[in-house]
Amino acid sequence: MKKYAFIAIDLQNDFGTEGGKFYSPKESKKFLKGIFFPFLSERNIKINEIISDYRQPRPGDRGDCCHPGEWGYQSIIPKELVKSEWIKCMNSPIWSRENIGLQDKAPGLPYQDITGFSKWLEANVGNPTEATPVLIGWTIDCCVLSTCQELSWRGYYPTILREGVDHSSGKIKDRNQILIDPVPNWGNVIEWENLQSLLDKS
Repeated sequence: MKKYAFIAIDLQNDFGTEGGKFYSPKESKKFLKGIFFPFLSERNIKINEIISDYRQPRPGDRGDCCHPGEWGYQSIIPKELVKSEWIKCMNSPIWSRENIGLQDKAPGLPYQDITGFSKWLEANVGNPTEATPVLIGWTIDCCVLSTCQELSWRGYYPTILREGVDHSSGKIKDRNQILIDPVPNWGNVIEWENLQSLLDKS
């Protein structure tokens, strides 16, 4: 039986906390902070975290947020739960940049760090024969979906926790629609009740 490896994507204040630059209400935040994080903490289960450094320049994307060192960049995940961290600068996790995550240095142009991301996955998640990635985060219509696609193309069978993701609109109906189509092209969807049962048995 493959182990479950948790990956959180963009659980940062700029996206999911009131006052954030691209804030919209996130129903999953209540679940994550009130149920999911405490569950993992009690069982000493860690999370691999992908966060974003969305400073300009980013050709093809005019968004500018998640500046390292600022409140909006900070994650809502308790630090003691974080096993590892990968920083990206575009929707897909393979995109990096010079000085990524460094608040006192100017960021370079985005480039694809395919090798770096591969090494991070191997070291922290495991290879596709031994690990099933379980994804949570913001948002299912953008960065979580991009991560799911990238993992699928690398031979993983990613699973998305329904209660642990949200749509950029903040609407549950929009989230559920994306989970119906197109998510199944690249990954599975699981309910918390079922995942909790599997974790308790593992």
